[in-house]
Amino acid sequence: MDGRPTIVAVTGPPATGKTTLARTLARGLGCPAIIRDEIKQGMVMNVRHHQANGDDPLNIPTLEAFFKAITVLVQAGVTLVVEAAFQDRLWRPGLEPLMEVADLRVIRCTTATAIIVERITDRARIDSHRAAHGDEALLADLEAGTYDPEQFKPIGIAAPTLIVDTSDGYRPGTTEIQEFLRAPHPSPGPRQDA
Repeated sequence: MDGRPTIVAVTGPPATGKTTLARTLARGLGCPAIIRDEIKQGMVMNVRHHQANGDDPLNIPTLEAFFKAITVLVQAGVTLVVEAAFQDRLWRPGLEPLMEVADLRVIRCTTATAIIVERITDRARIDSHRAAHGDEALLADLEAGTYDPEQFKPIGIAAPTLIVDTSDGYRPGTTEIQEFLRAPHPSPGPRQDA
């Protein structure tokens, strides 16, 4: 992390432990964490009768605010941890331009579908800060078979990537994850389009 800021992108399907891990990593690195769901929750607080669903009108403004915040901080030379359940098609347009000024490390969280269902069920029931999220709709989609976490499309940008199993703690552990983030990695060369 010498000379250029680093973006640590914590990604994976919903309920794979991304937010908790992102906060832990940011504390360990001593840098900010930008959490997509927290941005959206802040927007929901100002919208009466908000209903989270697939056509949520706050999704686009949240996406834009998330990447604007990342851009401002990275351009100021700030290393940061960013977290969202975005698939490649949403991550790529926001991250690729920033790779001119920042290094990218990807942490991809995974766990079994049964654990995802259990976590979504628990947080929908007990977390009062979940108004921004369509947990009930996600559970219905899982039950109907219209959503499958196994089909998640991870970030496809050429960047050092570490897969972390979050089923019971972290495998590899936080020490190993921090070492991965701090280790020098070769910067990718100019993009070669075919």
